[in-house]
Amino acid sequence: MTQRHLFSRPSVSPSIKHFVLALWNGQLPLGRVFWLCAVIYGSLANLLATLMSLAMISAGIPGVFAAALHFLPLPYNILVSVGTWRSADRYKGPPFWALLARAFVVLWAVAATLA
Repeated sequence: MTQRHLFSRPSVSPSIKHFVLALWNGQLPLGRVFWLCAVIYGSLANLLATLMSLAMISAGIPGVFAAALHFLPLPYNILVSVGTWRSADRYKGPPFWALLARAFVVLWAVAATLA
């Protein structure tokens, strides 16, 4: 049994790292990236962050902390937007769906971040 050093860097699961890299590079299917990563997981993460930041404001916690919590999903929004855009480049189906996915994910990212 190996002993971990107190200050050693925690390792990221190879499967998570592989998924994030594949998402960023547009190597995942467009439908999976769009529907699962953006619409379902992304919307839930942004809704949760918004509700928690509103709760912080109503609890009297300084607005800077609520704003920080509200914008916490921003890196994920960027990751999913770039991944969707790049997946649309590789999409083999009708070009209309790739164009629609690109347009919607941009609108989604802006609305989810600012709402």
